Amino acid sequence: MNVEIIPAIIAESQEELSEKINRVKSHAKLIQLDVMDGIFVPNKSIDFDFDLPKTGCKFEAHLMLKNPDKWVKNNWEKVSTILIPIESCKNPEELVVFLKNHSTRLMARKVGFALNPETPLARIKDYLDEIDQVLIMTVSPGFYGSKFLPETLEKVRQLRKLKPDLNIEVDGGITPETIKMALEAGANLFVSGSYIFNSQNPQEAIRILSNLIR
Repeated sequence: MNVEIIPAIIAESQEELSEKINRVKSHAKLIQLDVMDGIFVPNKSIDFDFDLPKTGCKFEAHLMLKNPDKWVKNNWEKVSTILIPIESCKNPEELVVFLKNHSTRLMARKVGFALNPETPLARIKDYLDEIDQVLIMTVSPGFYGSKFLPETLEKVRQLRKLKPDLNIEVDGGITPETIKMALEAGANLFVSGSYIFNSQNPQEAIRILSNLIR
C-alpha cells in the first residue's frame, strides 16, 4: 500500500489550474483536482471544460457536486481516479461498474467514494469490496484552510479494521501538526491544499509532510 502526499488544487480558471499544476508537478506522483459546483459546497472550482498538461503525474478528481453522475459520464477519461460524494450520488453501483468497464491496460481507472464529516461509514459498507479507495473528509469541504476535525479520524480507524488493505485517503487541514494523527489512525493517502499552496516553497512543504509519514 502506497503512502503518499497528494497536493489538492482549487482553481477558478484554466490559467490558475495550469499554474498550480506547474508548481507541484515535479514533486508529486498524484495531484487532486477539487471539482465544486457552488451547490453541494459553497464554493466553485474547476467548473469549466478543463485541459490537463502532459506531466509525469497522475490526476484524481474529488467531486463535490450535486450531480456527480453527469460529471463522471462526461469527463471520466480525463483522470485516472474519480472520488464520488456518496451523499449526492444517485446511482453508486452504476457508476462503479461504468468506471471499471472503462478501465484499460494503459489507464487502470480507479473509483472511490468520499464521505463528508457528518456521513457515517454505513453509507458505503455495501460497496467496499467493489471500490479502490475511500476519502474521509477531515474538514467541512469547500475551501482551503478549513479547521481540522479530529473526530473524523474515528471513521479512518473503523475503516482500517474493516478493510486492512484498502487505500484510505484523508482530505482537509493536513499540516505537520495533524498528519501524524491521521497516519496513526490508519490513513495512507494524505491530501493537502492550503499548507502546500499557501507556502512560499511548495516543494519544501511536500518534503516536510513526506518526511513525517516515513
